[in-house]
Amino acid sequence: MNDRVGAPGTDRTLLVGDVGGTKTVLALYPYKPKADRSSFEKTYASRDHDDLESIIESFLGETGGSAARASFAVAGPVFGSYARVTNLPWEVDGPRIAHRFGFDRTVLINDVEAIARSIPHLSPFDLLTLHPGARDPRGPVAVIAPGTGLGEAYLTWNGESYDAHSSEGGHADFAPTDDLQSELLTFLREEFGHVSVERVGSGPGILNVYRFLRDHRAMEEPTELAKQIAGNDDPIPSIVSAAVDSKCALCEETLRTFVSILGAEAGNLALKLLATEGIYLGGGLPPRILPFLREGRFVAAVHAKGRFEPLLKRIPVHVILNPRAPLLGALQQALRDLAVR
Repeated sequence: MNDRVGAPGTDRTLLVGDVGGTKTVLALYPYKPKADRSSFEKTYASRDHDDLESIIESFLGETGGSAARASFAVAGPVFGSYARVTNLPWEVDGPRIAHRFGFDRTVLINDVEAIARSIPHLSPFDLLTLHPGARDPRGPVAVIAPGTGLGEAYLTWNGESYDAHSSEGGHADFAPTDDLQSELLTFLREEFGHVSVERVGSGPGILNVYRFLRDHRAMEEPTELAKQIAGNDDPIPSIVSAAVDSKCALCEETLRTFVSILGAEAGNLALKLLATEGIYLGGGLPPRILPFLREGRFVAAVHAKGRFEPLLKRIPVHVILNPRAPLLGALQQALRDLAVR
């Protein structure tokens, strides 16, 4: 799938990528501080390739262009110049990539950290506001991104601009907030032992909640949906679609429980960071479940912090609608790296 914005560039350019377990997006950007539009962009199915380097080779071959430097947002932990994609057997070796393709440097950044870095550069049209609050324009920013995992990151103001920070907060303990969630915790503890918030607040978490409501709470599963789930390696889209289209009470209850859990964790993150500039939901899942996010359960769960509810009500809550946020964050990381070297 191509998304051309003019012809491929032949001047010095930046190669920027969003590297995920499902898809990898690569783009060429002008090599200048104000770069904001790619000259060539393409999306690849990650699982159709053995590694990131084979995708880069194909992409550069198709563009006929060259790049002076590369920057990649990676869906997985980043350790300096190395990263591992969480849901693929890929290791991303920055120095090796730079040597192979003649880049002067390869910059790596965690994908949720990249989403965080993109936030100061998003337009109002890239956001859907669930709760306006009272924004503090220099306060910390909380980013929570449910997808294949539950990513968390944040921004802090350094006196001149925002610095982005990664986190593994999604692996913290799941804390139930009502009787149903307590039963859910017990149900999942028998299977997993430790139950992180990611187990219930991510794409796979949706399936875990669904199984709990079906098997423990005995909610009826439609026959056709049962067939779809049984024959599908990724049943999450089927559950989400049935819920959004109001075709399955079990699926609707799954999504309502899910957004309550996600909202509670977003509120926890905001409290820990004192994220007075705002809470931002990133990743590909939130735009697909907007009807449930807008019902009110999510924001109510964000606010339900006892004595600190008045503070939470002051914090704005937004959904990032721009699917290219990780790509834009990787670009900003590359430009920042250029500025400090």
